[in-house]
Amino acid sequence: MGNIIEIKNLTKRFDKVLAVDNISFSVKQGEIFGFLGPNGAGKTTTLSMLATLLSPTKGKASVNGFDIEKQRDNVRHSIGMVFQDPTLDEELTAYENMDFHGRLYNVPKNERKKKIIELLQLVELDKKKNDLVKTFSGGMRRRLEIARGLLHEPKVLFLDEPTLGLDPQTRNKIWAHIKVLNKEKNVTIILTTHYMDEADKLCDRIAIIDNGKIVAINTSANLKNKIGGDIITIGTNEREKLLNILKKYKFCKSFKEHNSSLTINVEHAETRVAEIVKLADRNKITIHTLAINKPTLEDVFLYYTGKTIREEEATPEDNFKFRVRRMRR
Repeated sequence: MGNIIEIKNLTKRFDKVLAVDNISFSVKQGEIFGFLGPNGAGKTTTLSMLATLLSPTKGKASVNGFDIEKQRDNVRHSIGMVFQDPTLDEELTAYENMDFHGRLYNVPKNERKKKIIELLQLVELDKKKNDLVKTFSGGMRRRLEIARGLLHEPKVLFLDEPTLGLDPQTRNKIWAHIKVLNKEKNVTIILTTHYMDEADKLCDRIAIIDNGKIVAINTSANLKNKIGGDIITIGTNEREKLLNILKKYKFCKSFKEHNSSLTINVEHAETRVAEIVKLADRNKITIHTLAINKPTLEDVFLYYTGKTIREEEATPEDNFKFRVRRMRR
């Protein structure tokens, strides 16, 4: 299948803040494509440009073959959008929220009724169709928003932090529904997330974005294989001293310093641990903790950015500023 989204040198600047920094990539039709990064990394800004809610400072992009600046109406009819912030009318029922959306998109009455029931069944809310949304749990509201975004049969569905703030059991249910939508409806799904497990379990490919730049794009497996070997994480107050010693040994392929720990990439870690402990003891370095793991997406993010997502998280004020900008448009 061909590419349904094409992006070239896309950039967005807010005054002195460079929110999205010259990114280029493409998304294949039928993919579940994920943006993985902390709050403030540029994920939502990128989605907002692709959804024609924001104009790029420079660069080009197309969705379903339509230019995001020159053919905005065509783009908007090609996409469904589920925002990070709730957008349902709590005083309306589930059915009424769906019906109102269908009217906005000029979905014919008979077709609209049929699709509403079908989609509510798909997200297991058909028995709640006449209940007011204000009585719904967070997970039920999220499922309703996803169903609503599909009512006009978009080619692409944008999900901005689809499971933010939900409990693990509800998040798993949302993931299952997203997979079903992707397979049964053949909808290309672009989602933003800062949850490692969400990107790992859902996405065919992942773009790691940090400070407005895409630092890596690949499948989860290939991103982990890029690091290769095993990961040894050593907790010590003498990180620099241990690092300088281990740098002399070829079995240590790469290093990352992180707070009071040192992360080392090695082959066959189980055969090297004793050697590392002996070297530390010989040089009077106290090791507080030591762990061996296969590379995870957390390790991948640390490898490319030097920090964990938790450390990179932006302040709540940053998110508030963006919402204010969006409302002003």
